Amino acid sequence: MSGWVLGVIGGSGLYEIAGLANARWTRVDSPFGAPSDDLLIGDLGHVRLVFLPRHGRGHRLPPSAINARANIDALKRAGCTDVLSIAAVGSLREALAPGAFVVVDQFIDRTFARETSFFGPGLVAHVSMGDPVCWRLSAHAAAAARAAGAAVVEGGTYLAMEGPQFSTKAESELYRAWGCDVIGMTGMPEAKLAREAELPYAAVAMVTDYDCWRDVHVEVSHVLEVLRANAGKAVDLVRILAERLPAERPASPIDTALDGAVITAPEARDPAMLEKLSAIVGRALGLSSAAAT
Repeated sequence: MSGWVLGVIGGSGLYEIAGLANARWTRVDSPFGAPSDDLLIGDLGHVRLVFLPRHGRGHRLPPSAINARANIDALKRAGCTDVLSIAAVGSLREALAPGAFVVVDQFIDRTFARETSFFGPGLVAHVSMGDPVCWRLSAHAAAAARAAGAAVVEGGTYLAMEGPQFSTKAESELYRAWGCDVIGMTGMPEAKLAREAELPYAAVAMVTDYDCWRDVHVEVSHVLEVLRANAGKAVDLVRILAERLPAERPASPIDTALDGAVITAPEARDPAMLEKLSAIVGRALGLSSAAAT
């Protein structure tokens, strides 16, 4: 067992946490390109927090331009043991009103213009995604959200769309027929890459609006208004989560997700790929990788 290093991917408001000690912005280079921004690393009690602005400070990056591989790789290199995603979504269900926090447990990936895996020619691996989130971290996050005063729903299916445009009404109705509960533009391939990196991942989806199945015109101004109202609860969620995590972090099955997943024979592995993926496959294949300090 060891301590928690909690990576948090979300908006800029999440970094304004009272009591965050030794906070510093740190650049972490990735062989997959530039992460969305530097990492803000600090300590909150016994937990080290590593914050990454998903869209960059000032919201510079649209969803399709987010380098999710570099983001997850950077968090891994920074020593993260677990990752919490906090993101705005639209609702596909009448019962999930704006302001609700949905701790999702399933995804449907409808993105098409993004790199979805660390692996490729020269190093092939297949990880299980049947249960795409960490139940333990999700339960902790749900409890912290309730303590922060949010209306919380545990469980739900997140439809990840490419964007940046919102859905057509026909698409929105299709996703409802599929059994999806919320819709967003950033949950995938982020969750897939976290699993490949052996990082337990939880996703808190903050509902800002009803998707166009209910309201034909999704007003960005209204979305931002609800998002600002949710921001304080999201900050409290992260603070409370850090305070309530056990002092010692028990091992998770996801910590060893790559055991048996790499199927390329040792003699056929591309040395350049091994070097590029050193932070991702280092534990599983006995490689070394650099970590941020």
